[in-house]
Amino acid sequence: MVEKSKKSDTTKKTKKVKRARNKKTWREKLEKKMEPKVVDDKKGRGRMFVPTPLIVDELIRSIPEGKLVTITQIREKLAKEYNADFTCPLATGWFIRIVGETAEEDLRERKRNLAEITPYWRVIKPDGSLNEKFPEKAKFQAERLKNEGFTLIEDKGKLKVKDFERYLVDLSKFNLDLT
Repeated sequence: MVEKSKKSDTTKKTKKVKRARNKKTWREKLEKKMEPKVVDDKKGRGRMFVPTPLIVDELIRSIPEGKLVTITQIREKLAKEYNADFTCPLATGWFIRIVGETAEEDLRERKRNLAEITPYWRVIKPDGSLNEKFPEKAKFQAERLKNEGFTLIEDKGKLKVKDFERYLVDLSKFNLDLT
């Protein structure tokens, strides 16, 4: 019985080492060769746009300093740009996270500065709250938003941008080349 336990420990360690060696960087995940597509939604909600990480990155890069965008606005803009009824919420959420993680990886490992990375911290939830799935559970997002002059408040245990509605960008005025 002891031998079996040792073997399973060794197997677990081997699997962890293999995973670590094969783990892709966030940049590799961002730049993964993918094609955007519009598909019929299996739940009958209409035509669903499935973006790529680079398309999401490009849209977030267009948000100017002093402005914010909600995840919902991003999804609506992408759906409109690609003549779909809506944008896949799951894929969009994953790709926004990849954008944030890539930006932080670029700062850390590629010695880029804030002006050179995608300003993912300007993406907030529809209620104005910060995204706990961002690097360091929104710690960096909070710091960067404060540095840009936004006031953060705590509301029901969540950090939110005070009066966030005043700062939302009007994406309908953006002519983006996301194709």
